[in-house]
Amino acid sequence: MEDGDDDELSATAFEIPLGTLMDCLNVFGTAGLAPGTSQKKKKTRGDGDDSDDGAGGGNGRANGKGKGRADADDAGGNARLDQWFAPGKGTGMRMSYAGPGHPLTLLVAEESGGPTATCEITTWEPEPRLELAFDSDATVLKIILKSSWLRDALSELDPNTEKLTIIGNPPPLPGRAARSSAPPRLRLRAVGQFGSTEMDYPNDREVLETCECEHAISFTYRFSHVARALRALQSSLKTSLRIDDEGLLSLQFMMPAPRRAGGRRSEAFIELWCLPLEEG
Repeated sequence: MEDGDDDELSATAFEIPLGTLMDCLNVFGTAGLAPGTSQKKKKTRGDGDDSDDGAGGGNGRANGKGKGRADADDAGGNARLDQWFAPGKGTGMRMSYAGPGHPLTLLVAEESGGPTATCEITTWEPEPRLELAFDSDATVLKIILKSSWLRDALSELDPNTEKLTIIGNPPPLPGRAARSSAPPRLRLRAVGQFGSTEMDYPNDREVLETCECEHAISFTYRFSHVARALRALQSSLKTSLRIDDEGLLSLQFMMPAPRRAGGRRSEAFIELWCLPLEEG
């Protein structure tokens, strides 16, 4: 690599079977727990396990899907896992990838002082994907709200809903009369085979933490596409909803993340982009 390329960042992309990844993450049967959820865990000991050391030396062997073998390179080094895994109960994971042709390696631990399992998943060359460039300078609607507000609204819609229209309005003019007659800052309109439904979000900081909209906008999307965000909404804390002047919808979900050593909290996001429908 030339010196001039040192500052260039290269993206790493590969494909893996989603089902295999989920099985590896749930090798201890606790991956489905939300962060901070308490659970009474049942202590079990595999056949032939003669280790009584509660501190763990990285030699624990987990029975489950994936390779389920102890990482020999991490033997005696479970103390180093404290910086990767949350101190509370639940499954933690460290992911590594050496490059094209190499497997995706997951070091899974139920807790930093307990047994670990190393799973290797075969990787494939990624298929070409549609590149959608969101223009932040051309944003016509930006809203930040608790994910539960949006999750409850989408969950109540009929599964047969075909289209979802997102309507944004500018802030009301000064004066009590203007505020009382002003349209809602955010409106969701769902249209399906059996009728339509409208859900309004009031101009309240308790509901919409941030709402930026200079003029009225309205864009329609395929509901089945937006509904793919429901799984992320169920686990996320906050949602950022943005739409640019071309109607490209960007949904960013802030996911809960454990505190690392030193009290730092690393932020993780899931983002979904959706193109609008062309109304004829």
